[in-house]
Amino acid sequence: MMPEAAWCLCPEELAEDQALSEAVVAVHTTLLAGPLAGDPMLNLALPIEVRALRRIEDWRVLLLLTPWMLARLLFPDRPPPLALPEGWSAAERANAEYLVLGPRLNFRLFGQSQQAHLGYYDRLGHALLQPLCLNMEPYRDADAVFERWSEVIRVRDENMEAARRDCPMQKEVSRRELFRRLKPGG
Repeated sequence: MMPEAAWCLCPEELAEDQALSEAVVAVHTTLLAGPLAGDPMLNLALPIEVRALRRIEDWRVLLLLTPWMLARLLFPDRPPPLALPEGWSAAERANAEYLVLGPRLNFRLFGQSQQAHLGYYDRLGHALLQPLCLNMEPYRDADAVFERWSEVIRVRDENMEAARRDCPMQKEVSRRELFRRLKPGG
């Protein structure tokens, strides 16, 4: 790790969310026309679009749909306390080949440990990418992708709620044990 390598943040002209969204689409349109042109794994029925851009802690977070992936992109408002791996400074990546998944970094968000892949884009700066789907072939259009993603979220939420209701630690204590002290002679 090279701690002296600094994070390159979004340029000031991308401070507005709409400007960032448009720049993300423009960068990925350029990638599609350039280094990814002709890739047989592309689903050209899918557009390049940004949805659900919001601010979470010190990050601007968005969903990015492209013909090659659905991903969450995270752009820091200020340099995060993460060392850039060797070879990933802005100067070192300026003319480097595009990588969908750069080196994996661990960070905290919502007080929880997260993982994402480092990316660098000349026009956007450094960002973290969390791939949600890398096989876009089955989808007929953007709505199908986001419908499926909504279903994944719904199932996850149901499972989390069921896990809360069905806590194994609570099963260890039976009702009889719980109320034993309340009964005479308990």
